[in-house]
Order: sequence, then C-alpha cells, then structure tokens
Amino acid sequence: MSQKTLTEDTRSGAGEAQSASSSKRWWILAIVAVAQLMVVLDATIVNIALPSAQKDLGFSDGNRQWIVTAYALAFASLLLLGGRIADLFGRKTAFLAGVVGFAAASALGGAATSFEMLVTARALQGVAGALLAPAALSLLNTTFTDARERARAFSVYGAIAGAGGAVGLLLGGVLTDAFDWRWTLYVNVAIAFVAFAGGWVLLSNHRDAAGSKLDVPGTVLVAGGLFSLVYGFSNAETHDWSSPQTWGFLIVGVVLLAAFAWWQNRAAHPLLPLRILLDRDRGASFLAVLITGAGMFGVFLFLTYYLQLNLGFSPTKTGVAFLPMIGALMVMAQLGTTMLVPRLGPKVVIPLGFAIAMVGMAWLTDIGTSSSYATHVLPQLIVIGAGLGMVMPPAMQLATGGVAAEDAGVASATVNAMQQVGGSIGTALLNTLAASAATDYLAGKDASSKLVQAQATIESYTTAFWWSAGFFAAGTVIAFVLYRRGVPQQDVDAAPVVHM
Repeated sequence: MSQKTLTEDTRSGAGEAQSASSSKRWWILAIVAVAQLMVVLDATIVNIALPSAQKDLGFSDGNRQWIVTAYALAFASLLLLGGRIADLFGRKTAFLAGVVGFAAASALGGAATSFEMLVTARALQGVAGALLAPAALSLLNTTFTDARERARAFSVYGAIAGAGGAVGLLLGGVLTDAFDWRWTLYVNVAIAFVAFAGGWVLLSNHRDAAGSKLDVPGTVLVAGGLFSLVYGFSNAETHDWSSPQTWGFLIVGVVLLAAFAWWQNRAAHPLLPLRILLDRDRGASFLAVLITGAGMFGVFLFLTYYLQLNLGFSPTKTGVAFLPMIGALMVMAQLGTTMLVPRLGPKVVIPLGFAIAMVGMAWLTDIGTSSSYATHVLPQLIVIGAGLGMVMPPAMQLATGGVAAEDAGVASATVNAMQQVGGSIGTALLNTLAASAATDYLAGKDASSKLVQAQATIESYTTAFWWSAGFFAAGTVIAFVLYRRGVPQQDVDAAPVVHM
C-alpha cells in the first residue's frame, strides 16, 4: 500500500473519529439539557399544584409557602458545595448522584401523606439539585471548547434556564388538570431515568481538582450566608420588612458572606477562588444573571395571577399562554450566542437585551380589568422573551468561560446561585411592593365592591411590572458600564475538552 493511501486512510479515520466525538458532544448536551430542565422547572411546577396539594393534605395558608421555600433554601445554600464536589470527585459521579437523589426525593414527595413529608421531600430535591445543576453546567463548559459549538450549546442551555420556569407552569397545569397534583413530582422520575441512562453511557468521570481538598470553613460560611439571605427574603413575603425574622437573617447573611470572602483570600484550597469573581466580564455576567432572576419573577408570578384570577384562564391555558415568550427567548438565545456576541461583543448585546426586556415589562403595565390576552399580554411577552434571550444565555456562557478546568464546577455553581438568590430577592421585593400598592389603592374606597377589588389587584400587578422594568433598566446600565469593549476571545487556558 502506498504512503499516499496510508495518509488518506489516516486522515479519513481521524475525520470519522472527530465526527463521532462531535456527535457524542451533542448527545451530552441533550442529556445535560434534560437534567437542567428538571431542576429549573421544579422551582415553579409545584406552584400551580399547591391549592390541590393543600386541600388534599390539609395544611394552612401560612405553611403553604414552605413547599416552595424548602426547595429554594436547600438548593441555594448548597450550590457552591455541590460545584466543588463535582470538581473534586468527578462530574459524572456528581451528575448521576444528583439525578438519582432528585428522582428519589420526587417519588417521596409524590407519595407524601402529610405536610411534613412533602416539605422534607422538597428540601431533599433542593439538596440533589445543588449537586446536579453545577455538574450539568460544568459538563458543558468542559465538553464544548470550540467557540462556535460552545455558543450553540450555551444558547440551548441558557434558553432552558431562562424558560424553565414557564415550562414548569405549563407542565404543572397540564398534569394537575389531567391527573393529580402528585404527578407534578412523579414526572421527575421519568425525566431522571432518561438523564441517568444517558449520563451513564456518555459521560466520563474527569476529575480536574482531584489534588485539592474541600474547604470546610468556607463551605459552612457560604452555605450559612446563602441560607440566611434566601430565608430572610422569604420571610419578607410572610412577615413585615421590620420583623427581626426578616432583617435579622438578612444581616446575618451579609455578615457570613463577607466572612466567606475574607476567608477565601486565606484558605489554602478556597471553595470559590476570588479570581473567578474578579474578572471584569465574568463579574458583569454574574450580576446580569442575578438581575435577570429578580426581574423574571415579575413576569411568571404576577402574570400567572392575572391570567387565572382576572382573565379566568385554567392552569393549562395559563401555561400555554407563556409559550410565545419561550419561543422568542429560544430564538434570540440562538442568535445572541452564535451571531450577535461573536460579532458585536457583550457590551452591546447584553445591555440591548436588558433594554428590550425593560420596554416589554413597561408595556405590560398597560393591562386592565377588561384587557385581552391577544393585545395586552401576547406582544409584550414576545418582546420580554426576546430581550431575556439576548441576556441569559450569553451571560451564562461568559460567566463560565475561560475558568481553569479545576474551577469549572464552582464557577457553574456560582451562576446557579446568582439566579436562585436573584429569584428570591425578586419574589420578596415584588410581593411586598405589590401588596402595598393594593392596600394603598383600597384606602378610602369601598373594599366590598368587586370592581374596586379587581382594580386593586391590577394596581398590584402593574406596580410589580414597573419594578421589574426598573431591575432591567439597572441591568442595562450595569452591563454597559462593566463589560469590556470588543469581542471576547477564546481562552487557551480554559477548561479543556473531556476526552471521549
């Protein structure tokens, strides 16, 4: 056989191997996306089922919030620990353990016979999610290093992270209407089976930080700090802001996080190396994710109330009503990460996305008691979705891009923590402001009148939408000021591709 033929065969074999490797990467993306969807939609899927669960298990209105809060508290407070575990013990191990734990906790919640059992299951879901979510995002970070492929992968992941809450509302409504509230939890077992089978076959257990040790003091400080922050903001919904249970926990949270930052400068094996936060583009991206998390709740939470209570939509119809927003978000996620950011840079694209979302939120304040979905909600949702699609996926990509391989898990965990804390802040602030607006409107009016009551709810929703628009306006300014000019360069020292 000639040397030329051997060379051609070698090239052909290398090309086939590269094609197979590329194909495997996209299958990994599919599995990671399925797992991420399970984690994100569980923040909202139970919300629509809560009235049915409350009636079935007989718990009070005061206790109802704990079904949501238990998940958020466990998830937010343990995220950085979960990210570091993925770096230390392998992403495949962390991913599969998180998937199994999530499925088991979901099955426990679906079979709950008491309020306590359901709250425990939701907390365990949060623990498993804190292990699963950082492992999933860091798998993308280490699997896709080609700039174009990475942009496409993050457009999918970011769209799911942004739209997962709306998908949860839709799926929760369908399952509750068609079957029973318990299926909003049981459905995770089926999703987890797919994620586990795919992860077992496709993933390799790469350990980039195997030589490091777990930062126990840092873990305790940041877990306590994040727990206190989320718990304090959650208490603001049920207690007054002047309550010690609100400001006391918020102060404790800030102090513990400050102590955590101080300790990270001195620890031999820091849980969150401060170099991850101090990069200018990465820091701007973390803030963008935080602000998006806070503002998005203005859409999901209060628009859900408006559609169901004022326009008379069923849970399923409410979920369907959010689909155009998801479509717009996914289209702009693809355009933003693969075309706009590589050509214009984040300093142009992300502030523009925030500005578009701000316009959509401000436009949404035009709703009234006799408004129609087609004219007063649908166009605004599409605009908001398009804006958020230009913010969320590129910010997530930039937040995890260029980190050293051994820090990929904890950088990914920080992104998830920012989204979770942002959501907690947004929920507490907007709920409080909306309630105050309704109370102020009713002052001096006939509160027994149905028309007056309906108008008071509209006043509360529009107040929340204006504040969400304010969050996005702040995001516009912050992103424009902080992001560097120009197009981000592919970092040669970034987390390397996992060997297939």
